[in-house]
This record gives sequence, C-alpha cells and structure tokens, in this order.
Amino acid sequence: MAPGVSVILRELPWFLRGILVTLEVLSGVMAVGAILGLILSVIEVYGPRLISFPATVLERALRGVPPIVLLLLVFYLPWDLPPLAVAIAALGLCSGAYQSQIFRSAIRSVPRGQLEAGLSLGMTRTQTVLHVVLPQALRRAIGPWSNEFASEIKDTSLAYIVGVVEVLRQARYVIAYTFGHSLLVYAFCAFIYFALTRAGNYFIYRLEERLYIPGFETRRPAREQRW
Repeated sequence: MAPGVSVILRELPWFLRGILVTLEVLSGVMAVGAILGLILSVIEVYGPRLISFPATVLERALRGVPPIVLLLLVFYLPWDLPPLAVAIAALGLCSGAYQSQIFRSAIRSVPRGQLEAGLSLGMTRTQTVLHVVLPQALRRAIGPWSNEFASEIKDTSLAYIVGVVEVLRQARYVIAYTFGHSLLVYAFCAFIYFALTRAGNYFIYRLEERLYIPGFETRRPAREQRW
C-alpha cells in the first residue's frame, strides 16, 4: 500500500470528525440563512417602502462583502462567541442575503391572482401570504435553493480561519504531523466536499420530485433529469 494512502486510512477517524463538524456548520448556516432570507424577501416584496428599503440595503450590503471578511468582523466583535457560533452567524448572514433573492423570485413567480383570490375570500393580507403565496413559492424555490446549498458546503471550509476544526483544518493537522502528503490529503478533502455536495443535491432533488405537481413547476422533476 502506498504511504500516502496508508496515511489517509490511518487518519480517517479524524476526517470523519471534521465531516461531522462541517455538517454541523452547514446545517446552522442554512437554517439561519433560510430564516433571514425568507424574512427579507417577504419584506422586500410586500413591505412598505419605509421597511423594504432598509431591508434591500442590508441584503445588498451582505452580498457585497466577502464571506471571509464577515467571518473576521463577527470574530472580532466585543462578544466572546465560540468559533462554531461565529462561523454559523457570519456565514448565515451571507447565505441569508443570497437566499432572499431565491425566495423573492419564487414569491414573485406566484400569480398575483392568488393573492387577490385569498383577499376576496375574506383572508387578511398576512394570512393570504402565509397560507396561499408562501407554500407555492417555497415549492418553486427548491431547485434554485440546491445551488445555494452546494455553495455553502464549500464556504464551510472558510470556518477554519476562526478556529473551527472542520474538514480543512483536520487536513492541515494531518499534513503538519505526518510531514507531507499535502497533494493527496487536499485531494481527499476535495473528494469529501464533492461527495457531500452530490449527496445533498440528491436528497434535495428527491424532495423536489416528491413535491412535484405536473404543470406547476418551472423545472422538470428529478426522475426526468439525467445525472
């Protein structure tokens, strides 16, 4: 067995720990981003200008700042936050700005007649948005949301700069105390990120297929797509 391969096999438990931490960061980032993105999108579409304008400014400011800069800004705030919380908060803010664009487009894709129909039935505007518009919009957002999911998997690798021991930091530890094999170790990291991305998108496509209504979606269901 090649020396480099034996190193990977020997250090595999540490890589598995890094994968678990990466998934923990990813789940927190996507949750924070989804909540923030949904709030911003609803405000931008339905809120009065006094509220929607600041929301738009915030969204564009977050999209205009690199994730690594947001990480450092949150890290150096005058609060003693653990590295994991710093990573989730900073990357979640960045993801929320991008997810708001996904949800906003999905909301606007729902025909306005749906809103008018709900109002004509005696529902309030808030009830119509919550019970009529958003269920349809969220269904339509699943496909584009998979792109943000794939992007955030890769962005979790930035968390190592604030001390989170995820896949990339574990790889650096392995390289440091095994005195080399950098190319092989980083290639293995690339494979891990690729596998996580493909697995995540697979389940998202299955969800999209399960929620598919013929003639409703703008994208073909997963069973009709080629790999």
